Amino acid sequence: MSIDLAPAIDAAERALRLKLFPAQLQCAQALLRGSIVEMQTGEGKTLAAMPAAALLAQAGKGVHVLTANDYLASRDAEWMRPAYEQLGLRVASIGQASTAAERRQAYGADVTYLSATEAGFDHLRDCRALKRAERVQRPLFAAIVDEADSILIDEARIPLILAGECDGIAESARRAGPAARALRPHIDYVIDSRNQNVEITYEGLTLAEQILAVDQIHDAPNGLLTALYHALHAQHLLIKDIDYLVRDGKVIPIDEYKGRTANERRWPAGMHAALEEKEGLPIQEPGRVLASITLQNYVLQYGHLCGMTGTAVTQADEFQRIYGLPVEVIPTHKPRIRVDEPDALFPTQDAKFRAIVQSIRDHHHTGRPVLVGSESVEASEAISRSIADVPHNVLNARHEAAEAELIARAGERGAVTISTNMAGRGVDIVLGHGVKELGGLYVIGTARNDSRRIDNQLRGRAGRQGDPGSTRYFMALDDELVRRYRDEGENIATHADCDMLQRRAEGRQLDARLFLHKYERIIEGQRHALLQTREEVMRKSEEAPGEPEWLIRMDAIDEAWACYLEEIAELKSGFAWLNLGGREPLHEFLQNVDQLFTQLWEQVDHETTARLTSGATTPPRRGATWTYLTVDQPFGTALERLIKGLARKARSGKLWG
Repeated sequence: MSIDLAPAIDAAERALRLKLFPAQLQCAQALLRGSIVEMQTGEGKTLAAMPAAALLAQAGKGVHVLTANDYLASRDAEWMRPAYEQLGLRVASIGQASTAAERRQAYGADVTYLSATEAGFDHLRDCRALKRAERVQRPLFAAIVDEADSILIDEARIPLILAGECDGIAESARRAGPAARALRPHIDYVIDSRNQNVEITYEGLTLAEQILAVDQIHDAPNGLLTALYHALHAQHLLIKDIDYLVRDGKVIPIDEYKGRTANERRWPAGMHAALEEKEGLPIQEPGRVLASITLQNYVLQYGHLCGMTGTAVTQADEFQRIYGLPVEVIPTHKPRIRVDEPDALFPTQDAKFRAIVQSIRDHHHTGRPVLVGSESVEASEAISRSIADVPHNVLNARHEAAEAELIARAGERGAVTISTNMAGRGVDIVLGHGVKELGGLYVIGTARNDSRRIDNQLRGRAGRQGDPGSTRYFMALDDELVRRYRDEGENIATHADCDMLQRRAEGRQLDARLFLHKYERIIEGQRHALLQTREEVMRKSEEAPGEPEWLIRMDAIDEAWACYLEEIAELKSGFAWLNLGGREPLHEFLQNVDQLFTQLWEQVDHETTARLTSGATTPPRRGATWTYLTVDQPFGTALERLIKGLARKARSGKLWG
């Protein structure tokens, strides 16, 4: 493949009448090298990606530009279309409303813009197709990931689900909810708020069995024990207006990284049902999982993977170790003159809150625009109430419909904007008339996040393209970050101490993700082995269209895989109990996984033989399917919590002690 970017650059400049800056050319070259590019907000990442996509498209295998949402996919495809057409390349976009025929045509284009989740869902559907002609995607060749930190880190482990009809979970939630409310805190269950975990005691299990009228809750049907855990988590660890909203009679998760509602997502099946029961809403059956893949495992299938974002350096180790991708930092087109002020530290939440409100008032009085980044819907609305006499806008999960308009006006003189988070907004804040002379946009962070990268996303809204601006984070000694990650007796008094806490949080979270990735890859490896066998069966089916065995065997493989996923989910939900038998848990888990996969093939052979013996010549009619995302476990699965503990022991050299 040629590395001459000149034709693509010339096409972009002639068709779009936009001159690419040297920094944008460096970005395009880094993408072609297979890197994650850190390029600051407002520096033109969308335009910079176009020459790289055009050059990759010369191979004729299709390039995917993966975005954060449908709006950005459609917007960017239309914006870049004249440049691609100048080069004789066809560009297309895909959204949630696209039909199968429209998707197939769009994937046939040279460059296809679409959200990462839509691409993943299409992959899942293709993996269940009984004929090649039913598929919409070509083999995955190259992907440029926009907002790479959001997609490859924040949302990487969110499972994409292809579901079909089932029942049982709703009834378990109806029974478990009242039982959980009858259990006594500190006696029947213990809440560990630091690790976002709940454990039921032996006394609690005994009482629950009496309430639910079962002899052994571990053996009760429809996962009643798991439903009880879900009910306790829903009632004590998930908070309305922070973790989720109730809107139009539905429970809607709030994306903790973007501060937006995630309408296309559900909590893990039983957890969503538990929240519906908690809120007194109709409990909907979530559907049986037919196929699943995380965004992380999906994108790892591309032959050429690269991405770009405004914040990547703090996650460089993770990008390298999980994706094999280096991070390259592109210097800004103009020198950055933004001032990041030291953190303001306070003894209590009340003192911090009063200081934030006063700071907003002080800067607004000068006419300088203020952007406030808060950690939740609840916090944003509390600030809003405290400055009711100051004209301002609130951008959170309740008001996201006006998002683009509110952000566009956030840089005007005297503007005050309160937002839950600025990740992946896709719109720049342009300074209004006379604002530069006032010092530019002033950004206030109401609490440090677990990750420096999330904080940097908010900081990056000020000082774009050489504009003036300044930022400051406010912290209290009872902030979540301090409570969860400060060691006993440790003093937190300076900006450097706050950085240390964030690095500690990032390290622990990375340990857990790497540990989980290593062992989840085993299941992903099994999925690939199954798909290879299925592909061979499909080839035989198409070579012998009159022979029913191969078509029936494909359907049996799909059914066995769905059963396998159910078994794995059940194994994970009860995994912590393996400790009680004195057995080494991780080894036990992997042994079970291996045994279940062996049983899968036995089920395929048995089911195929049984159907053929009965005289079947076609697979059973397939019911309706639908897709959704599950929220990336807000408090961790039992497996994840155990692995975090093992990771801590590994660091101390006491893994099996």
